[in-house]
Order: sequence, then C-alpha cells, then structure tokens
Amino acid sequence: MGDQITNTILMIRPANFGYNQETAANNAFQTQDNSLSMSDISQKAKEEFDEFVRRLRAAGINILVHEDTSTPVKPDAVFPNNWVTFHDDGTVATYPMNAPTRRLERREDVLELLISQFNFQKRIQFEQNESIGRFLEGTGSLILDRPNRIAYACLSPRTDEALLDEFCEKLGYKKAAFTAVDGDGQEIYHTNVMMALGTSFVVICMDTIRNAEERSRLLQQFAETGKEVIEISLGQMMAFAGNMLQVKNNEGTGYLIMSEQAYQSLTAEQIVKIKEHTEILHSPLYTIEKYGGGSARCMMAEVFVGN
Repeated sequence: MGDQITNTILMIRPANFGYNQETAANNAFQTQDNSLSMSDISQKAKEEFDEFVRRLRAAGINILVHEDTSTPVKPDAVFPNNWVTFHDDGTVATYPMNAPTRRLERREDVLELLISQFNFQKRIQFEQNESIGRFLEGTGSLILDRPNRIAYACLSPRTDEALLDEFCEKLGYKKAAFTAVDGDGQEIYHTNVMMALGTSFVVICMDTIRNAEERSRLLQQFAETGKEVIEISLGQMMAFAGNMLQVKNNEGTGYLIMSEQAYQSLTAEQIVKIKEHTEILHSPLYTIEKYGGGSARCMMAEVFVGN
C-alpha cells in the first residue's frame, strides 16, 4: 500500500531568492511592494530557510539540504516540490514548469546523488511537454493520496488535465480533478495552496470549489478513504493555511508542517481538530511567502525511499 508520509525531505537553500515577474502572472499569492532591496529579500529568505531547517531537524526529521547554484539566477529555487517527486516503488518523476525561469531549477546533479543514495530504479520525465505549452508542476499541482492511489488536482494554467491523465496512467493513480477559484474568481494556481492531505485528515478550503457536483464527489472520496475534513476559509487560505505537509520523524511521530502565518490564522477549534491527528510544527516564512507566493509545503520535496 505504501505510506502517506515520509521522514526524509529534500530542500534547496536559495542563492538568489526574490520576486519573479513571470510566475506572478498566475500566482495571486505573490506581492511586490519595493519595501526591501533585492539583496535584503534574498538574505531574509536565507535566514528563514535556515531557521525552518533547524526546527525540522530538532524535531527528528531528516532534511537533505542542497545549495542552489548562484548562476543561472533562479528566484524560486527554494520550491523544489514543483519539479520532482519521489515514490516508494523506486520511481523518480520530473515535471514541466510554466515559467521559463523555473525550468532552470531541475538539477540533474541533485537527482543523480539521490538516485544513487536511495537506490531509485526508474525515471519518468514529463518536462518535454514544456515545448507544447503543457504543464504539471509536481506536488504543487498534485496532492497525492499515496496508499489509496488518488491524485487530487485543481486544474489551472499550471495543471494540464491531459498531462494529469498521463501521470495517473504511468504511476498508477486515479484522477480526482476539479476547478478551484479564489475570492476574486481567479483560478487557484496550485492545488497545494488550497488543500493538504494527511494520513487521516484533509485541510481544505471548500469555498474555492463552486461546482456542487465536484464538491460532493470530493467529500465522498474523503469519506471513503477515511479522511476527516478540516475546512479553512478563503482568508485562511490566503494566509497559506492550505500549504501544509504532514511528515514524520525518525520515531514515527507525525507533524503537520506549516508557516507561522498559517498557524496564527487557524482558530482554536481547528488546532484542536488537527492535534487529534498529528503534532504541529511551524516556522516564520514571511519573506518567502510574500515575494515567492509559496510557503512551507512548497519548500519540501518528500523523499520516499525505494523498496
């Protein structure tokens, strides 16, 4: 069946983090206000990254940190979950990215190290679809229920349905596609900002799904797979409360990882509900969230070790 959560995470320490005009075209979570210089933004992001890694390691979670290369400049390199996924059947998959600057993030040197270190046997490449304008951005686009083999995805310019079908066929998943929009009616750019799936729960902003049939189909799937639904509001989603990832430490204790902003947006009742399923770990990621439009979940690429 396979595990839903892992104790090993790949993270990329950013060399040139900053606001990316290319990705801002369809990422409503990014902000550019010119209050900080580019070098200040980059430095603050490094500090947030290092503190986040420190807290994860202190909890007993294995963090594999690779340094971003200084050239070419890759403002979003801190979000590796979009270009690679690792699977416990020994498969590594790499993905096509919507923004040309983000395509530079795929690192063969990092992959070669991990493939040999963890004995991955199979490589699937989807990135050739960039040349025909079709994108599927890893676990930004895909929320994977690994034991039940369901791939949840909200369709957007960065999540192509035909490519989703191809992913499901090649990796043995069943598609659960839907449409999700923010409070302004704009398509949500990544599924992982509006939902997070744990071993026995799902945190989700159901208000983004306006189609009644899609809502009821999703709720039915959550019920059938034993996931308690913990709903968040549109406002909480914009504070990155959907951008969470459950991992486990070396003792097997589960942690729902999120940013400080996400945690502070939660109600006492929501925190109680989450803690019935898992521990919570949070860290301040304000600079990365503001200028990058991504949060804790985007910074972590789960490594499921090949059997």
